[in-house]
Amino acid sequence: MTNLLIKLFIKNNDTSNNENIRKQYGILGGSIGILCNMVLFLMKIIAGILSSSIAVVADAFNNLSDAASSVVTIIGFKMVAKPPDEKHPFGHGRIEYISSLIISMVIIMMGIEFIKTSIEHIINMDNVKFSITSLIILSVSILLKLWVCLFNNKIAKIINSSAIKAMSLDSLVDCIATFTTLVCIIISHYTGLVLDGYAGLIVALFIIYTGYTSLKETLDPLLGEPPNESLINDIKSCVLSYEEIKGIHDLIVHNYGPGNLIVTLHAEVPCDSNIVTIHEIIDNIERKLKDELNCNVIIHVDPIIFDNEEVNEIKKLTFKVLKNIDERLDMHDFRIVKNEKRLKLVFDVVVPTDFNMKQKDLINKINSEISKVNENYYTLINVDRGFTF
Repeated sequence: MTNLLIKLFIKNNDTSNNENIRKQYGILGGSIGILCNMVLFLMKIIAGILSSSIAVVADAFNNLSDAASSVVTIIGFKMVAKPPDEKHPFGHGRIEYISSLIISMVIIMMGIEFIKTSIEHIINMDNVKFSITSLIILSVSILLKLWVCLFNNKIAKIINSSAIKAMSLDSLVDCIATFTTLVCIIISHYTGLVLDGYAGLIVALFIIYTGYTSLKETLDPLLGEPPNESLINDIKSCVLSYEEIKGIHDLIVHNYGPGNLIVTLHAEVPCDSNIVTIHEIIDNIERKLKDELNCNVIIHVDPIIFDNEEVNEIKKLTFKVLKNIDERLDMHDFRIVKNEKRLKLVFDVVVPTDFNMKQKDLINKINSEISKVNENYYTLINVDRGFTF
């Protein structure tokens, strides 16, 4: 069924990196969400009225909020597809994250409201009427919502969409919540226990958990999460496949929305390389990364001395000093500057994000340890924080 819908409504569905195709996937996911959730809302309202169950009514209005969320998703995908303009030169891709943020907030607020209502029913000990029709409706709704979950999950994977992924997760939690309600109604009927308010409370907590999970996944890319490890490895592998490139560092990935990545990095080349040749190689690498990984890349060239025995020996000693201070420390852009009596070691130190030592203390520590190696050595150090793995 899922593959059939994709073939019917999305032409060239195998080119999901295309912005227009991606928009079509998003609109299809949102449209299916609206249709199914409205059907589920009507079914559960009927079931809720027949059984006088606050849990079922809560579940019904949760589906109504899901339909509204699907509308937000569709609007978001339409806006994401807008081309860059004067005020937004990097495009509108992050609108997808914002629409996912709105969906998450709506879900959380809905859950909070139903916590209040459920507590009132627990206090008042409101009873539930047993209805076979209600049980059938709830059972059908579980199966339908499970299909929606699988459908959205597939689309989310195809186009790497946080908004569609949030809808998929919400559908899965809906299945669990509805099943909980169904079980409570059956137990209440056969035992006489009044569980409807408690079932409503459980549904509300499921709703809030869904919203919280979705909110967290949405905030991470907005705040600036580390890039995908496989992407980093692919970039490194591509750049280092050229024999003229001896190493890379300061690799940073800027996320301006799904499918809109800007990558900057420093490529180390021998200092005696022909500048015209290196420029041509860098251009080829940038084009290759654009074609293969769909990211815009800017590469800065760092000329490095590789064949000087003295420099390599001092570099090796310096690297050993860093590892003795903290095994996680790394360095790049190493060079030496000779004065009349002393030797200045110039390099960048890369520290992990959770490194606790103050920058000034770290530099003083390195200077102290370097001086122990040779009292004529001193350093000029720039401290970098790692932006990738």
